[in-house]
Amino acid sequence: MSWTLVVFQAHPDDEIVLTAGTMARAADQGHRVVLVVATDGGLGRTRLELGPYGDLGRLRWSELTKSAGLLGVHRLVGLGYADSGAGPVVPADPADRCRFVRAPLDEAAGRLAEILRQECADVLIIDDPGGGYGHRDHVRAHQVGARAADLAGTTCVLQATIPVVYSSARLVTHRIDVRRYVAVKRSALAAHVSQSSRAVGGDRMLVRCLALPPLVFGWLFGSEWFIGRKR
Repeated sequence: MSWTLVVFQAHPDDEIVLTAGTMARAADQGHRVVLVVATDGGLGRTRLELGPYGDLGRLRWSELTKSAGLLGVHRLVGLGYADSGAGPVVPADPADRCRFVRAPLDEAAGRLAEILRQECADVLIIDDPGGGYGHRDHVRAHQVGARAADLAGTTCVLQATIPVVYSSARLVTHRIDVRRYVAVKRSALAAHVSQSSRAVGGDRMLVRCLALPPLVFGWLFGSEWFIGRKR
Protein backbone atom coordinates (compact mmCIF):
# COMPACT_ATOMS: atom_id res chain seq x y z
CA MET A 1 0.00 0.00 0.00
CA SER A 2 1.46 3.36 -1.01
CA TRP A 3 1.28 6.56 0.98
CA THR A 4 2.25 10.22 0.60
CA LEU A 5 5.16 11.91 2.37
CA VAL A 6 5.42 15.70 2.49
CA VAL A 7 8.72 17.21 3.64
CA PHE A 8 8.79 20.89 4.62
CA GLN A 9 12.10 22.77 4.70
CA ALA A 10 13.20 26.38 5.04
CA HIS A 11 15.84 26.67 2.27
CA PRO A 12 17.27 24.81 -0.72
CA ASP A 13 19.84 22.24 0.55
CA ASP A 14 18.05 21.82 3.91
CA GLU A 15 16.54 18.64 2.46
CA ILE A 16 19.92 16.90 2.38
CA VAL A 17 21.50 16.09 5.73
CA LEU A 18 18.46 15.10 7.80
CA THR A 19 15.89 13.86 5.27
CA ALA A 20 17.36 13.07 1.82
CA GLY A 21 17.78 9.37 2.49
CA THR A 22 14.25 9.03 3.83
CA MET A 23 12.84 10.76 0.74
CA ALA A 24 14.90 8.58 -1.59
CA ARG A 25 13.89 5.41 0.24
CA ALA A 26 10.20 6.34 0.23
CA ALA A 27 10.25 7.16 -3.49
CA ASP A 28 12.17 3.97 -4.29
CA GLN A 29 9.56 1.93 -2.43
CA GLY A 30 6.75 3.40 -4.53
CA HIS A 31 5.44 6.13 -2.25
CA ARG A 32 4.67 9.70 -3.32
CA VAL A 33 7.19 12.29 -2.10
CA VAL A 34 6.44 16.02 -2.05
CA LEU A 35 9.05 18.60 -1.05
CA VAL A 36 7.88 22.06 0.06
CA VAL A 37 10.49 24.78 0.61
CA ALA A 38 9.65 28.09 2.26
CA THR A 39 12.34 30.32 0.70
CA ASP A 40 14.77 30.45 -2.22
CA GLY A 41 17.82 30.70 0.05
CA GLY A 42 18.80 34.02 -1.50
CA LEU A 43 20.95 35.06 1.48
CA GLY A 44 23.26 32.06 1.36
CA ARG A 45 27.00 32.47 0.78
CA THR A 46 28.81 31.84 -2.48
CA ARG A 47 31.43 33.24 -4.83
CA LEU A 48 30.00 31.29 -7.73
CA GLU A 49 29.34 33.30 -10.88
CA LEU A 50 25.56 33.70 -11.07
CA GLY A 51 25.52 33.95 -14.87
CA PRO A 52 22.06 33.82 -16.43
CA TYR A 53 20.36 33.27 -13.07
CA GLY A 54 20.93 36.87 -12.03
CA ASP A 55 20.61 36.28 -8.29
CA LEU A 56 21.54 33.58 -5.83
CA GLY A 57 17.94 32.61 -5.09
CA ARG A 58 17.26 31.59 -8.70
CA LEU A 59 20.53 29.68 -8.87
CA ARG A 60 19.81 27.82 -5.65
CA TRP A 61 16.33 26.91 -6.82
CA SER A 62 17.80 25.37 -9.95
CA GLU A 63 20.17 23.36 -7.75
CA LEU A 64 17.25 22.27 -5.58
CA THR A 65 15.34 21.12 -8.66
CA LYS A 66 18.27 18.89 -9.63
CA SER A 67 18.63 17.56 -6.09
CA ALA A 68 14.91 16.78 -5.86
CA GLY A 69 15.07 14.91 -9.15
CA LEU A 70 17.93 12.75 -7.92
CA LEU A 71 16.00 11.90 -4.75
CA GLY A 72 12.88 10.88 -6.66
CA VAL A 73 10.71 13.76 -5.48
CA HIS A 74 7.42 13.80 -7.39
CA ARG A 75 6.44 17.41 -6.68
CA LEU A 76 8.53 20.39 -5.63
CA VAL A 77 6.74 23.48 -4.29
CA GLY A 78 8.08 26.85 -3.14
CA LEU A 79 6.08 29.04 -0.77
CA GLY A 80 7.88 32.11 -2.12
CA TYR A 81 9.06 33.78 1.09
CA ALA A 82 12.38 35.61 1.26
CA ASP A 83 15.33 34.11 3.14
CA SER A 84 15.62 35.71 6.60
CA GLY A 85 19.39 35.30 6.80
CA ALA A 86 21.55 34.12 9.68
CA GLY A 87 23.02 37.43 10.86
CA PRO A 88 22.15 39.20 14.11
CA VAL A 89 19.60 41.45 12.37
CA VAL A 90 16.88 40.33 9.96
CA PRO A 91 17.28 42.35 6.75
CA ALA A 92 14.49 44.56 5.49
CA ASP A 93 11.85 42.83 3.41
CA PRO A 94 12.22 42.93 -0.38
CA ALA A 95 9.62 45.01 -2.20
CA ASP A 96 7.62 42.02 -3.41
CA ARG A 97 7.51 39.67 -0.40
CA CYS A 98 8.33 39.30 3.27
CA ARG A 99 11.12 37.45 5.02
CA PHE A 100 9.95 34.02 6.14
CA VAL A 101 10.50 34.77 9.81
CA ARG A 102 8.12 37.75 9.49
CA ALA A 103 5.36 35.82 7.72
CA PRO A 104 2.17 35.66 9.80
CA LEU A 105 1.98 32.16 11.24
CA ASP A 106 -1.51 31.33 10.04
CA GLU A 107 -0.83 32.72 6.56
CA ALA A 108 2.25 30.55 5.99
CA ALA A 109 0.70 27.55 7.74
CA GLY A 110 -2.47 27.94 5.71
CA ARG A 111 -0.51 27.73 2.47
CA LEU A 112 1.27 24.59 3.61
CA ALA A 113 -1.97 23.11 4.94
CA GLU A 114 -3.56 23.53 1.52
CA ILE A 115 -0.77 21.44 0.00
CA LEU A 116 -1.23 18.80 2.71
CA ARG A 117 -4.93 18.62 1.85
CA GLN A 118 -4.28 18.51 -1.91
CA GLU A 119 -1.86 15.65 -1.44
CA CYS A 120 -3.88 13.83 1.23
CA ALA A 121 -0.59 13.69 3.13
CA ASP A 122 -0.08 10.68 5.35
CA VAL A 123 3.21 11.87 6.86
CA LEU A 124 4.69 15.36 7.30
CA ILE A 125 8.37 15.86 8.11
CA ILE A 126 9.41 19.18 9.66
CA ASP A 127 12.32 20.58 11.68
CA ASP A 128 12.56 19.89 15.38
CA PRO A 129 11.40 22.67 17.76
CA GLY A 130 14.90 24.15 18.02
CA GLY A 131 15.30 24.31 14.27
CA GLY A 132 18.28 21.94 14.41
CA TYR A 133 21.20 24.29 14.92
CA GLY A 134 18.85 27.20 15.64
CA HIS A 135 18.63 29.14 12.37
CA ARG A 136 15.66 31.49 12.65
CA ASP A 137 14.07 30.19 9.45
CA HIS A 138 14.37 26.59 10.65
CA VAL A 139 12.65 27.46 13.92
CA ARG A 140 9.91 29.19 11.92
CA ALA A 141 9.65 26.15 9.65
CA HIS A 142 8.92 24.01 12.70
CA GLN A 143 6.26 26.43 13.91
CA VAL A 144 4.64 26.73 10.48
CA GLY A 145 4.77 22.99 9.87
CA ALA A 146 3.23 22.12 13.23
CA ARG A 147 0.43 24.63 12.75
CA ALA A 148 -0.20 23.43 9.18
CA ALA A 149 -0.54 19.85 10.39
CA ASP A 150 -3.17 20.95 12.89
CA LEU A 151 -5.06 22.92 10.23
CA ALA A 152 -4.99 20.07 7.71
CA GLY A 153 -5.58 17.27 10.18
CA THR A 154 -2.28 15.55 9.36
CA THR A 155 -1.70 13.36 12.38
CA CYS A 156 1.67 11.77 11.63
CA VAL A 157 4.29 14.50 12.03
CA LEU A 158 7.97 13.60 12.31
CA GLN A 159 10.52 16.16 13.43
CA ALA A 160 13.93 15.65 11.82
CA THR A 161 16.85 15.80 14.23
CA ILE A 162 20.27 14.44 15.15
CA PRO A 163 20.36 12.77 18.56
CA VAL A 164 22.69 14.33 21.12
CA VAL A 165 23.71 17.05 18.64
CA TYR A 166 20.28 18.67 18.17
CA SER A 167 18.00 16.79 20.58
CA SER A 168 18.20 14.42 23.50
CA ALA A 169 18.59 10.84 22.26
CA ARG A 170 15.75 9.73 24.52
CA LEU A 171 13.31 11.86 22.51
CA VAL A 172 13.98 10.02 19.24
CA THR A 173 11.09 7.78 18.20
CA HIS A 174 12.13 6.76 14.68
CA ARG A 175 15.45 5.79 13.08
CA ILE A 176 15.36 5.24 9.33
CA ASP A 177 18.07 3.04 7.81
CA VAL A 178 19.14 4.82 4.60
CA ARG A 179 22.48 3.09 4.01
CA ARG A 180 21.32 1.93 0.57
CA TYR A 181 20.70 5.56 -0.37
CA VAL A 182 23.85 7.34 0.83
CA ALA A 183 25.26 7.50 -2.71
CA VAL A 184 22.20 9.31 -4.03
CA LYS A 185 22.20 11.46 -0.89
CA ARG A 186 25.78 12.46 -1.63
CA SER A 187 24.91 13.18 -5.28
CA ALA A 188 21.99 15.35 -4.19
CA LEU A 189 24.32 17.28 -1.88
CA ALA A 190 26.78 17.78 -4.73
CA ALA A 191 23.94 19.24 -6.83
CA HIS A 192 23.98 22.25 -4.50
CA VAL A 193 27.22 23.52 -6.04
CA SER A 194 26.87 27.07 -4.74
CA GLN A 195 26.77 25.82 -1.14
CA SER A 196 28.83 22.60 -1.15
CA SER A 197 31.91 23.62 -3.14
CA ARG A 198 34.98 24.85 -1.27
CA ALA A 199 36.13 26.66 -4.42
CA VAL A 200 33.17 29.04 -4.37
CA GLY A 201 33.05 29.63 -0.62
CA GLY A 202 29.91 27.65 0.12
CA ASP A 203 28.39 26.65 3.45
CA ARG A 204 31.18 25.33 5.67
CA MET A 205 29.25 22.34 6.99
CA LEU A 206 28.15 21.19 3.53
CA VAL A 207 31.66 21.66 2.14
CA ARG A 208 33.04 19.44 4.91
CA CYS A 209 30.35 16.82 4.36
CA LEU A 210 31.05 16.56 0.64
CA ALA A 211 34.80 16.37 1.28
CA LEU A 212 34.42 13.22 3.40
CA PRO A 213 35.60 9.91 1.92
CA PRO A 214 32.59 7.91 0.68
CA LEU A 215 32.92 5.27 3.41
CA VAL A 216 32.98 7.91 6.14
CA PHE A 217 30.07 9.76 4.52
CA GLY A 218 28.09 6.52 4.51
CA TRP A 219 28.89 5.81 8.14
CA LEU A 220 27.85 9.29 9.25
CA PHE A 221 24.75 9.67 7.09
CA GLY A 222 23.42 6.12 6.83
CA SER A 223 20.71 6.77 9.42
CA GLU A 224 18.15 9.55 9.79
CA TRP A 225 16.36 10.27 13.05
CA PHE A 226 12.98 11.71 13.89
CA ILE A 227 10.91 12.72 16.90
CA GLY A 228 7.22 11.90 16.61
CA ARG A 229 5.21 15.01 17.43
CA LYS A 230 2.70 14.68 20.23
CA ARG A 231 -0.44 16.71 19.64
